[in-house]
Parts: sequence; structure tokens; C-alpha cells
Amino acid sequence: MRARDKVAVSALRTTLAALDNAEAVPVDEAGTRGMALEQSPVGVGATEAARRELSEREVAEIVRAEAAERLDAAAELTAPAHADRAAQLRTEASVLLRFLDEAVEG
Repeated sequence: MRARDKVAVSALRTTLAALDNAEAVPVDEAGTRGMALEQSPVGVGATEAARRELSEREVAEIVRAEAAERLDAAAELTAPAHADRAAQLRTEASVLLRFLDEAVEG
């Protein structure tokens, strides 16, 4: 059971990072492009930009993409020496897909 938890934690961490990256605002949208240094905002938090809010559909698409990426990588690992890594990637994908299934049911 412990090994499965590590696999799930690994899958969830990388997927949360992907979601975090998707919420980031591109620099061009932050409103500082082409601004001279002396015109730039000053003070704590002056350069902070509000993060994007992802819809449920966008979150589901990112999670599906992360699962698909793992399944594709597992399919490429055909050598017997990589069997453990391929199995781990398939398990990670199943963990992510299970979360999507539970979100739809719940």
C-alpha cells in the first residue's frame, strides 16, 4: 500500500504543478510590457498579477492530458529493463483518471 501511495503522490504533485502553471498569467497580460523602469510600479505586491481561474472543464482537460502523457510514455518504454517505470506511469495515469471519474460522479 505504501508504494501505491508514493505513486499517487507523485502523480498528484506533478498534476498540481501543471494546474498551477496553467493559472499563471502570461507576462504580456500583466501590463508591464514596454514600460520604462522609472514608470514601473513600486512597493510590495506592486507587480503581482491576479492568477487565472480555471473552469472545471479546463482542469479536467489538464488532468486528462497529464494522464495521456504518462500512458504515452509508458507505451514507449518497451524494453524489459523499463518495465517497472512503465508500470509506475500506468499506475499514475490510473490514479489521475480515477480522480476525474470521482469528480464526475460526486
